[in-house]
Amino acid sequence: MEDVYRQLARRLDSVPNGFPATENGVELRLLAKLFTPQEAALAAGMHLLYEPAEAIAERAGVEPQEAYQTLKGMARKGLIRARRGEGGLVFALLPFVVGIYEEQLRRMDAELAALVEEYFREIGGRTILDAQPPIHRVIPVQEAIPTDLEVFPYERAAAIVESAKSWGVRDCICRTQQQLIGKGCDAPLEVCLILAPVEGAFDHDELTRPITKEEALQVLRVAEEAGLVHTTGNFRDRHYYICNCCPCCCAVLRGLTEFAVPTAVARSGFRSVVDPEVCLGCGACVDRCPFGALSVPEDVAVVDSARCLGCGVCAPACPADAIHLERLPAEDVPLPPANIQEWMLLRAQARGLRIEDVL
Repeated sequence: MEDVYRQLARRLDSVPNGFPATENGVELRLLAKLFTPQEAALAAGMHLLYEPAEAIAERAGVEPQEAYQTLKGMARKGLIRARRGEGGLVFALLPFVVGIYEEQLRRMDAELAALVEEYFREIGGRTILDAQPPIHRVIPVQEAIPTDLEVFPYERAAAIVESAKSWGVRDCICRTQQQLIGKGCDAPLEVCLILAPVEGAFDHDELTRPITKEEALQVLRVAEEAGLVHTTGNFRDRHYYICNCCPCCCAVLRGLTEFAVPTAVARSGFRSVVDPEVCLGCGACVDRCPFGALSVPEDVAVVDSARCLGCGVCAPACPADAIHLERLPAEDVPLPPANIQEWMLLRAQARGLRIEDVL
């Protein structure tokens, strides 16, 4: 039985996102909590591209109808992807992060939360967070950007929301997981935005509460008022979620703040600057900054550019409007991949993987 979970763990680590092994084998206990042996055997032979149950069944050596029923159940559990194909349902492998972990809201209990925490601590950000390009990218708070500064659509959370045709909101899986192990914070919980390019996508989704575009934009405002950081997939087109993250709970931001992985998340194309003529030296920005990038050594706030991710959450907290974002030099900001397909290709190359082996 352990062998089938090892095979699945290796398969999940063979995709660009990664799922590294640990010395104590907690990843096998984590997979055993999520997958039955039959489910693990099917998933271990699956590809990232969609295919019918018959193809998956043939590789696993099981009856097609049996595989079809098992795969449907796995999709309902958030363990794999499923969608309508020409001849019926087709199925695809789901990475652990972003993927399986985020789909476990209904199943997240104290045991699963503890296993996830042990796994994250054992890997310390290895592979999932220290490989390039990063999984997530920071999106700046719009209010912090001067109106005369050019901002690309992929750099604006509101533009990403407005490009969708369906909107939904979920509880944050990271804050849920942390609360179950007796940690976490009091930041708003229902702030994870899910987006789709077709209408009515979340009408029958058990995890996602359908909302309007206006309500989605309000979620962004609530997150900004709470000092949460907007992040999304590290590519320019076809976004399907916006996380509103805190550094004490977020699995990605903890890579930076807790596990000291400086490349855990891609910075925005901006950095905070302080107007010394206006700054009151009150320290409100210091309290708000999630990454310890601000200090008040004397009477004026100072920005540590090496620690600033350009999230802009400090700006709305300043009572004197003394902080704003400025664009970084182009040579200091790698252009994000065009889409998730390019991201996967670049990530696979960086990790020395053959993307053809898992597609």
